[in-house]
Amino acid sequence: MEADDAPRVLPFQLQFDKPVPWQIKMADWNPEKDLLAMVTEDSKILLHRFNWQRLWTISPGKCITSLCWRPDGKAIAVGLEDGTISLLDVENGKLLRSVKSHGVAVVCLNWEEDDGQLTGGDCEYIFTYEDRTSCFFPSAPRVPQMPSVVSGDPSFIDENEDAFQELLNSSHQHFNILCSADREGSICFSIFGIFPIGKINIHKFSVSIPLLDEQATYQIEKATIYKVALLKDLCHLIIMCSGEISDDTVELTQRHLSGPGSVGLHCLVVDTSIFLQRKNELYQVAQQASNIEDLTEVIRASLSVMYKQWCDSMHTFHEKFDSLSTLIAGHGLDSSPQEEFHSLLGGARISPPVHQFLVNSLGEAGLKRVTKTVCSAGKELQHIVLDHLQPAAEIIGFRMGELRGLSRWRARYGGVGLDETLINNATEKVGMLLVQVERFMKVLSSVVGLFSNFFSWLLKCVRILLSEPNDQLPPYNSELVVIFLRFLYDQDPVKLLLEQSAADYYVDIDLDTLQRVEELVNLGGFADTEYLRRTLAKEFQHVELSIKEAFRMPYTTISEKILCQHLLPLFPIPSSPSSTATDIPISISFYKDMPQDVSTDQTCTEKLRDYISFKIPDGSLSNVTNCIGIIRGVIKEIKGVKDRFSFEALLLSVPDGFNCVDLSLYKEHQIVLILNESTATSDSSKSALMMIVQASDLPFVPSSRTSSNFWKLCELKDSILHLQVENEKARSISHYVIPPLAVSSSRGVACVFGIKKRALVYILEEDEEEVSDMD
Repeated sequence: MEADDAPRVLPFQLQFDKPVPWQIKMADWNPEKDLLAMVTEDSKILLHRFNWQRLWTISPGKCITSLCWRPDGKAIAVGLEDGTISLLDVENGKLLRSVKSHGVAVVCLNWEEDDGQLTGGDCEYIFTYEDRTSCFFPSAPRVPQMPSVVSGDPSFIDENEDAFQELLNSSHQHFNILCSADREGSICFSIFGIFPIGKINIHKFSVSIPLLDEQATYQIEKATIYKVALLKDLCHLIIMCSGEISDDTVELTQRHLSGPGSVGLHCLVVDTSIFLQRKNELYQVAQQASNIEDLTEVIRASLSVMYKQWCDSMHTFHEKFDSLSTLIAGHGLDSSPQEEFHSLLGGARISPPVHQFLVNSLGEAGLKRVTKTVCSAGKELQHIVLDHLQPAAEIIGFRMGELRGLSRWRARYGGVGLDETLINNATEKVGMLLVQVERFMKVLSSVVGLFSNFFSWLLKCVRILLSEPNDQLPPYNSELVVIFLRFLYDQDPVKLLLEQSAADYYVDIDLDTLQRVEELVNLGGFADTEYLRRTLAKEFQHVELSIKEAFRMPYTTISEKILCQHLLPLFPIPSSPSSTATDIPISISFYKDMPQDVSTDQTCTEKLRDYISFKIPDGSLSNVTNCIGIIRGVIKEIKGVKDRFSFEALLLSVPDGFNCVDLSLYKEHQIVLILNESTATSDSSKSALMMIVQASDLPFVPSSRTSSNFWKLCELKDSILHLQVENEKARSISHYVIPPLAVSSSRGVACVFGIKKRALVYILEEDEEEVSDMD
């Protein structure tokens, strides 16, 4: 399928040329394994091995707008059109967590992990922190599943649940941050991809830019974010975006603008050093908080399952017993079922409707089914409380106690917003929840006991009416039957305690109990003495609210410390709709590099150098067409002082007869380009080219701190470097290709997609032997 005029060594071994059933719009290689995740145009997610074996295909049911891998390669983050970020298990595509971080579409994701190698100092402290929960509690409870029809049947338990929980918690082993950007310019930061720790919006940044002897402060309006990349030591974030530059000093802005206007591509450098400076504190807070969030989900699910279980059982009860009211009315009697049952209990002659109900409508078999349903539901609720809800609440209380201890270390944890008052309040609310759980268990036990006693009495009545022996039946208590008929026959205290919508329902508390609760405040009791008036579901809502309020303070505190250091206007974007680039290929990578332009009397502390490559739309810069821009060194430290304005740049002209489709930075400072042939008459006759350029060998041009050019790349248009195919490592591709280009730096492979639904996998680090033709 690929041919050369003469036999020669071809770079990039073609491993596969496979058809794909759908057109691919996103693709990304797993950082640790030979796995390729792809997203189709209709938002299906495909996961393939390197040998092109498909592991699974899933569809989230919503439009997928971004994709990235967790640094350990065990999970995939998927951004959706509605602002949700879903974390998926790499093994089977199972949903690990769904986080609503944004209100609009998530346009790009970047997940970075701190391995401690770049920071030195006391970074080891983060990994020696011991989570003491396992010393005092068994394994954290899982989210309960709906039980089967048979009480206590364990068949409903997912056998993979333990592995699922282990995978969910594996992200906590290393400090990592997920960055997500939406189409309205907001960028969220989440530790472990779960715990939100900060949010910024690029429209709110005001950045000062020196222009010759003048200083101006600019903002970006109507911005579109293309890509975000967090430095590996987590102390800087690079944002590539397009937007309109605005400034109060209009005359100053217009004097320095060159090109079609103030709309262009910009590079923002954001200071996220708070993540580096406070990573030990953030790690511990996030570890506790994310586990607490997992446990609150267990409680929420437990309450939901319990509510459904109990309502289903009560529906069965009322479905059978409500027919008695119809029979009473049909016989022309002016009484209620409770009154009829009272008469029967008192020894009065049984009325015809009650006789018909017990013997014909209900019968012994029907009564036994109702008894089993209600009593089984009561046992299931007790199991859920004891195995899920109560352990979850207890562990939350312990973890909040740990956080309360940390919050008192104000010098260290005050800087990340861990507020002692808010943590104390949340801890107290969890204690109230535990009291409510104890009360609920007593109410549930009492209600189930009263139901069981009532059913035993009815069963004996049915046996008597049928003239059958009843000496083997369990005994009943007449007084408890009276209590049941008075308080439970047409009331449901269990449902009221579990019902989420019972916002206005308050439990009646006698004055003596309320007075004792108020007296306990002086002895260390709960300050909120009204907790016994609330239902269990309402108390859980209070717990959730107090926990969210406590964790909102670190979120707000960190957000305020994430500041924009520099705005670098790169080039204007033409305003003509026909020439405007709707999607600019951009790639950002960080390489370990020692700069060559630092004099011997300077101490260079730079450990990573940033490379940013992008395609420049035609018409953006005068006399510049079919070019690729590369800038490096936007983030730099010399003598410990951040030199935010010095960088190096270069314009590369694509070989004649080709245009750049997509690009990606590769390892060892290399750039992989895929170029389509532009001279052929039709798409079917066009071919493509894949090329690797060694960026570190290119003649970069330093940029001065101050410049007369507002657009920084304008000063490079007279020194464009022209690429020649014969001088670079390149290979022809017989297909007309389309984005995306998926390159794996760790595995040394690339996947290119043809317009005719083809996927071509190349090995970048091996050369094929002499080949003249490939079919």
